[in-house]
Amino acid sequence: MTIKKQIEDLKKEIRRHDRLYYVLDAPEISDREYDLLLRELIDLEKEHPEFITDDSPTQRVGGEALSKFDTVVHSVPLLSLDNALDLDELRAFDERVKKGLGAKEDVGYVCELKMDGLAVSLSYKKGRLYKGSTRGDGVRGEDITSNLKTIKAIPLSLNEDVDIDVRGEAYLPLKDFYRLNEQREKEGEAVFANPRNAAAGSLRQLDPKITAKRPLSIFCYGAVTGKALNPKSLNSKQTQNPKSQKDLLELLKGLGLRINPDTKVCSGMDEVISFCESFEKKREHLDYEIDGIVVKVNDLDDQEKLGATMKSPRWAIAYKFPPQQKETVIEDIEVQVGRTGTLTPVAHMKPVHLGGVIVKNSTLHNEDEIKRKDIRIGDHVMIQRAGDVIPQVLKVLKDKRTGHEKTFHMPKKCPVCGGDVIREEEEAAVKCINSSCPAKLKESVKHFASRQAMDIEGVGEALSNELVDKKLVKDLADLYYLTKKDILSLERKADRSAENILSAIEGSKKRDFERVIYGLGILHVGRRAAELLADNYENIDELLDAKAEDLQGIEGIGPKIADSIVRFFNEKHNQQLIEKLRKAGVDLKGQGTRDPSTTLRASRGPGKLKGKTFVFTGTLPTFSREDAEEMVRKLGGKASSSVSKKTDYVVAGTEPGSKYDKAVKLGVKVIDEEEFKRLVK
Repeated sequence: MTIKKQIEDLKKEIRRHDRLYYVLDAPEISDREYDLLLRELIDLEKEHPEFITDDSPTQRVGGEALSKFDTVVHSVPLLSLDNALDLDELRAFDERVKKGLGAKEDVGYVCELKMDGLAVSLSYKKGRLYKGSTRGDGVRGEDITSNLKTIKAIPLSLNEDVDIDVRGEAYLPLKDFYRLNEQREKEGEAVFANPRNAAAGSLRQLDPKITAKRPLSIFCYGAVTGKALNPKSLNSKQTQNPKSQKDLLELLKGLGLRINPDTKVCSGMDEVISFCESFEKKREHLDYEIDGIVVKVNDLDDQEKLGATMKSPRWAIAYKFPPQQKETVIEDIEVQVGRTGTLTPVAHMKPVHLGGVIVKNSTLHNEDEIKRKDIRIGDHVMIQRAGDVIPQVLKVLKDKRTGHEKTFHMPKKCPVCGGDVIREEEEAAVKCINSSCPAKLKESVKHFASRQAMDIEGVGEALSNELVDKKLVKDLADLYYLTKKDILSLERKADRSAENILSAIEGSKKRDFERVIYGLGILHVGRRAAELLADNYENIDELLDAKAEDLQGIEGIGPKIADSIVRFFNEKHNQQLIEKLRKAGVDLKGQGTRDPSTTLRASRGPGKLKGKTFVFTGTLPTFSREDAEEMVRKLGGKASSSVSKKTDYVVAGTEPGSKYDKAVKLGVKVIDEEEFKRLVK
């Protein structure tokens, strides 16, 4: 026997055992015997690499890590399904189907379990898997071929040399989900909220070797060839010319693909409803999560007659199970701080198995919600998973109270940093106003470095997160104390990139005062308010001493903004931040008038456009709208978002909208970008 023949026979044998184990759940050999076969193949391919093929079982381990996923355009869009939230809506679907088929009396349906995983597309050419992608927006998905190849339930070669695009749902079995979360907890990593998140997160890893360590599986439920939504013919010995959805599933099974065994053909809607009700009770005993039943018209000709809307097929619907409910006890309430500084009370509960996961925590949203439901520490409560995803407390079982329950009160200080918290009128949220609070620091750093604020090139979301995680940045001012050694300690940072980042940080020290104010992230202070403050105060010290009534004397600064500014600068952590920025050399001087009661000066620049109002519409060839508006303001003009008789110029780019039409109607002068450039030159 030649080496090539020996390798081919081994590959064929291993594929057969893969199918027996992962597809048919009927293994014939022990794990050790399987491992020995695989080891023999690996050794032979090492000695004879010229015989390695893409569909070899040895190629499942994962290739090199990617920097990003490429985009894949689906041959036929992956449409979403309309939902039926109760049995009446299922019956209404049945009536629509019968009407669409010319008052057809007897419609057969196929019921399939609605997997709670990640929809994927598998493209085979001449029977070999050559591309796999996520559903994405239905038209375009992400190329995750390398990751999908690590799933042993997905055959790298089909039993026949056919060209076919297969649709399926990748998922993580529950036993493996629990095991994975236990492992992550031991290693100090964040646990996955549910199996769907775990499956999606695993398949969207840029490093396929990580995906290979996750025991994902798949069920296939559909296929497309050419332009047909469901193929009516494939060159297959298993099922010639499938005429129904059931035939199609059998065809996929014959090709070596895994389909869900709990699929049933129903002769009418009464049988469909019976099936739905039975699996609503059985779902807890499955080793994977389902959140409903997909009901499809069985006859493929009928499917074609019914067609589809832009978003969903008219021949299928997803019946969603009502949320599952369980009783548990609230053992404590902890306040967590989100990235925007919002304080959120979270109930820690006695663990309970609900909808396929162990539920221990539930957000209580805010103080008003706790008061409305009268939730206390020690209460027996009914909980459910909203949409079978987010745990929520439905109601308190007050008849089970013992008198030992404790009333919850929101803290007066931030539980993370000890800083001041506020709750504004007509708002339910309580927020920490310390800009250096560790809980919100990542978002604060990203905002401070953004183009509209300090414009620090290279300091985006990824670097902001890494700087905070490595504790190199504990407040915004720490950016200005970073060293080259600090930057080089981060992932994938070489000398040149470190120097560029430090140079960008250094250059930002001389940004306009309005950018500094905006970058501080003061609640309710946007770019316009920051400009007003910079125009009316000479330096940060004057702003620190400003009173609310003085601030309200500035046209455009109302009570809400004024109070927020005063609160921000009264907070000791923010005062310390300002001092650190000053010592770092950040320019904290404005161009104001010293008299806070005056209105905004018309210009801080040369004043070429003083008194002129501009409106921008459409896409400009070289300017972004933000840059163009900024230029107008710097030259003393006003950039408005709406056209009126007082508008002096409307600058129109490509595909201008209704603003252009209104300008023409009102007789406002319309110019293009070239004329705008001449005005501001």
